[in-house]
Amino acid sequence: IQLQAYGGGLVQAWGCLRLSCAASGRTFMDYVMGWFRQAPGKEREFLAAISRYGSSTYYGDSVKGRLTISRDNVKNTVYLQMNSLKPEDTAVYYCAAARTFGDYAEPRHWDYWGQGTLVTVSS
Repeated sequence: IQLQAYGGGLVQAWGCLRLSCAASGRTFMDYVMGWFRQAPGKEREFLAAISRYGSSTYYGDSVKGRLTISRDNVKNTVYLQMNSLKPEDTAVYYCAAARTFGDYAEPRHWDYWGQGTLVTVSS
């Protein structure tokens, strides 16, 4: 499966942004989908994951309440709605795909990655 993340950009603090990740090449519904981010000099951080049909979602503690993950299995796309953005949310955001949830918070669990989209939050 190939993943293409987009929708990043420059946003002011307390603003919102929606990231998208388009999938191709394999059956989208075969995969659990997730979002991570990586800021300069920091490890890749788990943000959110969603089950194949969207019935289950999981969020990282640092972003819980501000982010919403969703998916459209007709459009083969997973989304990340981000609200109340802070300068510390500045990072490259990655989407990922895996066959199962497993240890979803660990980057090594995920089998496929998109190329990343940069989000910059100004104060």
